[in-house]
Amino acid sequence: MTAKFAIILAAGQGTRMKSKLYKVLHPVCGKAMVDHVLSQVEKDNVDQIVTIVGHGAEKVQETLGDRTKYALQEEQLGTGHAVLQAEKMLGSKDGMTLVTCGDTPLFMAETFAKLFEYHEKNGDVATVLTAKADDPFGYGRVIRNAVGEVEKIVEQKDATPEEAKVDEINTGVYVFDNQALFKALHQVNNDNAQGEYYLPDVIGIFQNAGKKVGAFEMDDFEESMGVNDRIALAKATKVMQRRINEKHMRNGVTIIDPDNTYIDAGVQIGADTVIEPGVQLKGKTIIGEDCVIGAHSQIRDCKIEDGVTVTASYLEESVMHKNSNIGPYSHLRPLADIGENVHIGNFVEVKKAEIGKNTKVGHLTYVGDATLGKNINVGCGTIFINYDGMNKHHTNVGDYSFIGSGANLVAPLEIEDHAYVAAGSTITNDVPAHAMGIGRGRQVNKEGYYDRYPVAEAAKKAEKADKD
Repeated sequence: MTAKFAIILAAGQGTRMKSKLYKVLHPVCGKAMVDHVLSQVEKDNVDQIVTIVGHGAEKVQETLGDRTKYALQEEQLGTGHAVLQAEKMLGSKDGMTLVTCGDTPLFMAETFAKLFEYHEKNGDVATVLTAKADDPFGYGRVIRNAVGEVEKIVEQKDATPEEAKVDEINTGVYVFDNQALFKALHQVNNDNAQGEYYLPDVIGIFQNAGKKVGAFEMDDFEESMGVNDRIALAKATKVMQRRINEKHMRNGVTIIDPDNTYIDAGVQIGADTVIEPGVQLKGKTIIGEDCVIGAHSQIRDCKIEDGVTVTASYLEESVMHKNSNIGPYSHLRPLADIGENVHIGNFVEVKKAEIGKNTKVGHLTYVGDATLGKNINVGCGTIFINYDGMNKHHTNVGDYSFIGSGANLVAPLEIEDHAYVAAGSTITNDVPAHAMGIGRGRQVNKEGYYDRYPVAEAAKKAEKADKD
């Protein structure tokens, strides 16, 4: 079997993005553009991948890790010069080499596979991946001769008016005979409008040497979309968003309004889960079966087990176990672990806390740095006071306990099984099992106190108006 190699061009800064972030690192549906490209190349079982880095080399390598080898293009002198930087790693090897760009996140592994297959079958020295574009402006044009063979590829700035009318464009993706590629690159010059060494110039070099160049026209131009500015980034994101949503729907997920549902590339969702409009599912989130993710919820890097309901809430780096529910308008901060059948009501915030099976935290409550057992009721307005200004402290609440409304639990604190905390209490000492902790100031009633304040005069006027 013929060896397969790949070169990903990722050295450009991307000045038209007007960004401190290097172009190929801009995310599309939660994943850097160059990562999308690498992920698709990997699916084609390529023997070796080399990514050409330049601007932001360290950041690109940090993003892609050891999934690829790297070659540094210190000066950005054009695509031909960029590919040449891989010569030390690939130049002496027999096989065929795919060259693609790190700013084209929509290409699919199937397209690369078809291009490899077409190239090998036809025995050409080079095969260009082309597409028909309704508006070809800005793309290199593929110029064919009278019998349909590729004659040359001309860049937009170097095209004659007649050549500029051609609608078949160069997608920037090629497969080459590997050794022939590097030999030809040494013959490329920079005699063009940009003063750069263009990779497409090797096509003319091959033809002048009497070698055959082929072209494979792909079906979907949309797949070849390159991203050079924020407008194109938004368009590419929209396409990727549609693909991702359609994949989940085919796998049995109900998405009520796909145009307004935003799911990152790495998210997993089980069958018969319902996703309502405005939902954002980010990062490495995993959602089980038979869940309901309510409108405008945001979930990032969470594990949501089967049968969970999330209503208009924000969850990050947390776990919700089977048949639990949350919301509306609640927040799971990192390291919240919500047990089976737990109810987290409205306006509740949970951070770095484990909440056991069948426990209820109804509303207007903060639970931070705590471990709650099973079958506990936490009343409205309860605050787990975990921070002394320097350090965080932990609270444990035992099984079958009852925390009354408006309680302040000052950590570090142990509330044992079957304990009771009276409503309105500030608890600073441990509460033993089967005991009630109560910490309130003694109530004193001052007779006639109301009449001493201006509010009393206003009340008298209102009462008189009601009688009149």
